[in-house]
Amino acid sequence: MSEGKKKVSLWDAESRRTYKRLLGYSGRYWPVILVSVIGFAVDGGALAFFTSKLQPIMDKLLQQKDPYLIRWMPIWIIGIFLVRGVAILVSNYGMGYISRHVVQRMQRDVFAAYLRLPAAFFGKEHSGHQISRITYTSEQIAGAATDALKVSVTESITVLGMFIVMLYKSLYLTTALLILVPAIVLIASAVSRRYRVVSRRIQGMMGSVTGTVDETVRAHREVRIYGGQEQADARFKQVSDRARYLNLKIVATSALSGSSIQTVASLALAGMVFLASRPSQIDHISPGVFIAVLTAMGGMLSSLKRLTNVQSTMQTGIAAAENLFAVLDLPPEVDQGSKVLQRTNGDLRFEDVRLVYSSGELEALAGVSLHCMPGTVTALVGRSGSGKSSLVSLLPRFNAPTSGRILLDGEDYEHYTLSSLRKQIAWVGQSVVLFDGTVAENIAYGELAGASEQDIIAAAEAANAMEFIQRLPQGIHSPIGEGGSMLSGGQRQRIAIARAILKNAPILVLDEATSALDTESERLIQQALQRLMRDRTTLVIAHRLSTIEHADQIAVMDQGRIIERGTHAELMALGGHYAALHRMQFNEHPAAVAAD
Repeated sequence: MSEGKKKVSLWDAESRRTYKRLLGYSGRYWPVILVSVIGFAVDGGALAFFTSKLQPIMDKLLQQKDPYLIRWMPIWIIGIFLVRGVAILVSNYGMGYISRHVVQRMQRDVFAAYLRLPAAFFGKEHSGHQISRITYTSEQIAGAATDALKVSVTESITVLGMFIVMLYKSLYLTTALLILVPAIVLIASAVSRRYRVVSRRIQGMMGSVTGTVDETVRAHREVRIYGGQEQADARFKQVSDRARYLNLKIVATSALSGSSIQTVASLALAGMVFLASRPSQIDHISPGVFIAVLTAMGGMLSSLKRLTNVQSTMQTGIAAAENLFAVLDLPPEVDQGSKVLQRTNGDLRFEDVRLVYSSGELEALAGVSLHCMPGTVTALVGRSGSGKSSLVSLLPRFNAPTSGRILLDGEDYEHYTLSSLRKQIAWVGQSVVLFDGTVAENIAYGELAGASEQDIIAAAEAANAMEFIQRLPQGIHSPIGEGGSMLSGGQRQRIAIARAILKNAPILVLDEATSALDTESERLIQQALQRLMRDRTTLVIAHRLSTIEHADQIAVMDQGRIIERGTHAELMALGGHYAALHRMQFNEHPAAVAAD
């Protein structure tokens, strides 16, 4: 039992730390907060002041027909509510201003975290959860950072003001609150715990909803071709039903909270009426005092109800903030390098390199040793899962070797800074990645953005891409759509090759870079790549062995090891694994091999 209480206590302390950190985002706009808080105070104070004036309205205006009040009371009422209106306008706009800035700041911080996190992070979690943090979760913090603060300040001032009015008008009748306060505290505590648990589960569920939609939209062709509409619909219904169920729990908790407070409030009001109707008191309490205290208590109860319900907003925001801060606190890519590499000679050496992605898994690489001389072409071949992609992923340090080392120009490549190391590498993958923009923006992407139009065109010509680019409405300035959706597969591949050509890096990685090209385009691209590879250290992952027969060395991989190494002629003469693969491809695709 004591252990359970300790856990709750520790969790409450953690929630307070999270909320304090979240309020730090709002604290940057403290001048706006100060003006808004003044507006809240004026709003709550004006309402309490008006309530206090109900006694003279009842006793002097209506009963005694006081001419002074008859003349000025309507003007005072208009003035009071005019002041309230201005205060509400200023405070609401101020809170809205802070809210949008806080959300934007949080979104930018999370996005920046994504840009610096290691590649392994993106493989451990569904992309839907990563997108949901930006689109949904970050929006949830607005309520906790601003709306909850607004309600808390405004309603707390109102409660305090109404309580003072009640005490001032009748200490005797105010004792009815003794019924109310303990019950409100118990209800608020129970509601807070409930909101906290459900809100955290909602964060994860919204990631599942986003992921399901994203996955289905990206695979819309496969969904239609394979008749997967019903399956996709059923899957989405399942996750959306779960999200609805959790959100209804929040609604039910809020409704139960409001109903409970309403019941307690009725008991407090009944107690006040009971106290006021006692024979010893009924002749001493004027109608004005009774109405003023009754109205003050009604206003206080409404504010207490809103204060209790704000727990929903606050706990949702805290759960969202925990999710976001967990990402912000993740360590970035490890970069312990101190040397800035200007331009490598391309002497690349793998020495007994081993790689295990996570504990308990088989080794992706099991002691690979390979020397790639400057300006040479090294081809990696082998069946899927043999370790080819794992090996080249170590070059830009997407993954770090579990043991062994990689030398670049005789220096451990971990001694170089990440940015300077990655400047040495151009990469063209089988899965082409293009961005929503123009042809020129995709060729001159990132650090290449300062390239001249002539250099962009030269790179496109070298990649045999100008053949179709010049037919586009605006040439290299033509938009290509999201992911290059307005281009064919071969055209997208050539844009990616042009990007690598423009980078002019001393190390080139080609992961089946000509796979999406037709025969004529592939011939021209192979010629361009042969010219490009002359003075560069190139690693080629190849499935079609006919494309790498002229490589300086071919490394055959299997189960994370290099089992054969040599030139095409040497490996064919050896009659081993490579020769068997070559014969198999020739027998299965004789026409294609003959064409090559």
